[in-house]
Amino acid sequence: MNQKPVWEDREIKFDISFIVKTIRSGEKILEILDSIEDTKGNLGDRGRLLVTNLRIIWYSVTSSRFSLSIGFTCVLTMNTKTVVSKVRGTTQALHILSVGNNSRFEFIFTNLTANNTKHFSTIFDIYRLYQASFLYRELKLRSAIVSGGQLMVLAQEQVFNTISGVWNLSSDQGNLGIFILSNVRLVWFAEMNNSFNISLPYMQIANVRIRESKYGPALVIQTLETAGSYVLGFRIDPQDKLTDVYKELLSLHSVYTETPMFGVFYEPKPDTVRPATESIDDIEELDQSGAGEINSKFTAYLADSDGAQGVLGADGRRRPVYCKELGFAMEAIKEGYTLKDLWEVVPSSATGSSAM
Repeated sequence: MNQKPVWEDREIKFDISFIVKTIRSGEKILEILDSIEDTKGNLGDRGRLLVTNLRIIWYSVTSSRFSLSIGFTCVLTMNTKTVVSKVRGTTQALHILSVGNNSRFEFIFTNLTANNTKHFSTIFDIYRLYQASFLYRELKLRSAIVSGGQLMVLAQEQVFNTISGVWNLSSDQGNLGIFILSNVRLVWFAEMNNSFNISLPYMQIANVRIRESKYGPALVIQTLETAGSYVLGFRIDPQDKLTDVYKELLSLHSVYTETPMFGVFYEPKPDTVRPATESIDDIEELDQSGAGEINSKFTAYLADSDGAQGVLGADGRRRPVYCKELGFAMEAIKEGYTLKDLWEVVPSSATGSSAM
């Protein structure tokens, strides 16, 4: 089978020229962060950070030589820190500790734009989705994939064929079970014990053949080295049915190879939702004439410096007088104004009209 092994999520690579052109089929760019610096490896070089469904990519925008590719499988820990510097002020930095080729690597990506509205939280969301979608990419034995004799179908997975009475030849006596083909993987589980099962994504298949075995013709599937290099055998009777399943498996594998599904389905968080623009019919006009009258009287009172000349003392201040309404002494009110004008926030006329 002409299938290139998927390395993008399993390896760390440095300085791939024109790395953006290495995006493989099925790999999708889910987030782009501009003005990001690879602080530890390329200090002072402005770059761009791409987050795909398989890896994190950084590359310099000034030189096509400098780049990084960090597969999600290689990530050990990931966190953000607030960094304060004299040059950039307060900004965010992403710290990634990873392992690849039996070596540990630490990466620090710093946001060079302090007012950048995008931040690193998206990377954590995508990484969590990657971790939770291993059944799309990894061979699993005896896993919780069957409930009540029914396969638990994955998101966007479509089951195309379910074949009963298929023997798994992994043991001397064989085990009778159910064989399922979908657009993502093949599944087999024992009828008597559903926990005895196999889930094999098409991306981990090295080759598929029909071979003779001590049980007769059998469907033989070999996995890639990344899936343990297993050899799985299944007996399907009659032979015509075996041939049909073999051809269908080859066809599904071929289609998957062209457009692989890696299981990371990320939906960007919507921006802050702005309220709908009000139409003129939705706007309620308020009668503020009374409030305007009070405001004008109060403003005029404050601006009038001559209204109380007759009650000024020797020091130029208005003499206090006793107010019966309030029960205490206060400065004399200027001529032309009443206590009611200054005391009421809303005129009595306005209050009465609103209550009607």
